[in-house]
Amino acid sequence: MSVEIIIKIAALGVVVALLNQVLKHAGRDDQAFFVTMAGIIVVLTWILPYLVELFSSMQELFGL
Repeated sequence: MSVEIIIKIAALGVVVALLNQVLKHAGRDDQAFFVTMAGIIVVLTWILPYLVELFSSMQELFGL
């Protein structure tokens, strides 16, 4: 796992947090929730290949 993915996740977290605060102060709590959920979905799609690689290496390690 490279440092690049960690930096991308941190940058997206900062952007989502800023958007969340702006939308909450504007009284748009529903949209703030959807921005947060979209950020979580994007991060999960970024780390999905790493999780697949982890599970396949675990299968090889334990011979399943």
